[in-house]
Amino acid sequence: MSTLGGISVVFDLDGTLVDSEPNYYEAGRRTLAAYGVPDFTWADHEEYVGISTQETVADWKRRYGLRAPVEELLAAKNRRYLELARTSTRAYPEMRKFVELLAGEGVPLAVASGSSPQAIEAILSCTGLDAYLRTVVSADEVAHGKPAPDVFLEAARRLGASPADCVVLEDAAPGAAAAHAAGMRCIAVPYVAAQADAPEFATAGLLLRGGQAEFTARAAYDWLTCEARAS
Repeated sequence: MSTLGGISVVFDLDGTLVDSEPNYYEAGRRTLAAYGVPDFTWADHEEYVGISTQETVADWKRRYGLRAPVEELLAAKNRRYLELARTSTRAYPEMRKFVELLAGEGVPLAVASGSSPQAIEAILSCTGLDAYLRTVVSADEVAHGKPAPDVFLEAARRLGASPADCVVLEDAAPGAAAAHAAGMRCIAVPYVAAQADAPEFATAGLLLRGGQAEFTARAAYDWLTCEARAS
């Protein structure tokens, strides 16, 4: 058992472990342009940060009055995203250090993401994080995406961990809400700085308002150590 006791750590992927939001935006922009929506902006994209791809395209269909089925839109966006993800996805350096530090301590680790299983696999493989993160849950595999707790609860089940013993790392308000609903503690690293005051982040055990610029592996590890001693 690690020095962190019985704690297990569950990572969100996009915007938390890796800087993939620019790729998601570009895939979304190209997809919508192909279906007659030429003016999808980064500000528009930010509204979907933390929401599963399937729920995102379902909202596009409603918002933009698209005639294509959700399944077609989902496949089109995922295809474009995978093309980008395989060549230009970067893991945040301090997050990589944190994963390596936890893995070295024998802490059970998982990824719980709104992305498709194929996208998660591609990103973990191209960044080399697959060497440490072998337990993976996609929102496609559960009934409801974030802010519902399903992906996190399934990650805990696969790890054989109690939700109360799990700590989630998240960058988005829906993910922080999902962690809270799952009965898990949360380290929140907001991707969109303007959302740091969102009420969902107020439930986090540790809120790093400065996002990735403020996150360090050592500080996160020290916080986990304190949590382990207190529990």
